[in-house]
Amino acid sequence: MIVVAIIAILAAIAIPQFTSYRIRGYNTASRADVKNAYTAAQAYFSDRPTASITTGANSPELTRGGYVASTGVTVTVVNGSMSALQLTASHTNGDKTYSIDAAGAITNN
Repeated sequence: MIVVAIIAILAAIAIPQFTSYRIRGYNTASRADVKNAYTAAQAYFSDRPTASITTGANSPELTRGGYVASTGVTVTVVNGSMSALQLTASHTNGDKTYSIDAAGAITNN
């Protein structure tokens, strides 16, 4: 009986921690994806300096630049010009949205 009580106490402590670890992992995936999408956008712009990237989610220009989305992450192009580039990324199971600007600075919204 004591062993069952100890296991129940440990489970009550571990399950909320596990959930928070998963959410942190999802947030990390979206942060990494916004940086990878930024790198792909810069690669696209280096080949086509006068072009712009289609705004919205799942931009084909980012794919041409080499970006491959992680499962569950949506990257949205807010501004697709080279001088004012702005991208956002969030995971369907995460609780944060990350933005990156034309200078490469990542912020948490």
